[in-house]
Amino acid sequence: MSRYGDFYENRITGERAVVLRGDEDRVPGQSGVAHLIVRPHGAVAGEHVHPHLTERFFVISGVLGTRVDGVARELHAGEEATVAPGVRHDWWNAGEGEASVLVEVAGPDEQAVRFEQMIATIFGLANDGRTNAKGLPNPLQLALLAREFEDVIVFCQPPRAVQRALFGLLCAVARARGLHAIYPQYLPPHGTAAPDPEALRHAGISPP
Repeated sequence: MSRYGDFYENRITGERAVVLRGDEDRVPGQSGVAHLIVRPHGAVAGEHVHPHLTERFFVISGVLGTRVDGVARELHAGEEATVAPGVRHDWWNAGEGEASVLVEVAGPDEQAVRFEQMIATIFGLANDGRTNAKGLPNPLQLALLAREFEDVIVFCQPPRAVQRALFGLLCAVARARGLHAIYPQYLPPHGTAAPDPEALRHAGISPP
């Protein structure tokens, strides 16, 4: 689905991810790596957990605010945080300039590919104006996404018990209204770019 130099961007949340090692570059068991650039006040689309994936953030420049298992922290250049599977977390640009961050995702190969599909879908919905100002889709679309991608992401709001009770009903209504969990037009990368040499150096990755 993605390879070295591909990029995805979310114009609502202010995220731009340049792939350094994508699913087409990885050997089995190898992690995926992206160079994430987050504009001032940019943020991920809400607190969440990854059931089977480990996520590592390494700050190259700027300030990344994080909340991991309820503990808030600011990461500066040279600092990092690792989020184990099942741990709730959130992050945002806590500085006045761009935040430049390496993001490494490790886990079962199938879930790593599905993670990219989930990111591409959420970014695509946002870029099409189908999310709120925080990058979250409406409840009907969110229910479909939550059911489809529950193996790679679980949002913390609404509470899990509420999600289980409501999402079955919401999914039925969403499908009746012509909504889908996956939209093929959102899955391809948004373009290609030359990866930043400093990001490659920190990631220990050489151009192919």
